Amino acid sequence: QVQLAESGGGLVQAGGSLRLSCAASGSLFSINTMGWYRQAPGKQRDLVARLYTGGAKEYADSVKGRFTISRNNAKNTLYLQMNSLKPDDTAVYYCNVERAELGRSSNYWGQGSQDTVSS
Repeated sequence: QVQLAESGGGLVQAGGSLRLSCAASGSLFSINTMGWYRQAPGKQRDLVARLYTGGAKEYADSVKGRFTISRNNAKNTLYLQMNSLKPDDTAVYYCNVERAELGRSSNYWGQGSQDTVSS
């Protein structure tokens, strides 16, 4: 099992910045990816950014150049630095860990963080 605790985020004006943190604990082995997803009202949950075990990073086109995903291995903490925020970035942001368990993939989610960008 993996436990994820999110912090950060909140309310910010357009053009501002926020940083999300996700502290991971539990069985932190066989992890394939760690990432951030978001879900706006009435929409599906979409990938924002993902960090692969080998170090590769993947970003949604809508956030490229504005958001940065990173990880502090010593603290087992994942971060999402969000700059130049737009009202369209308003959503609940979820931390995610995808882990290999008994030959299959298991996903773990944080509790979610409401981030609102005002115009």
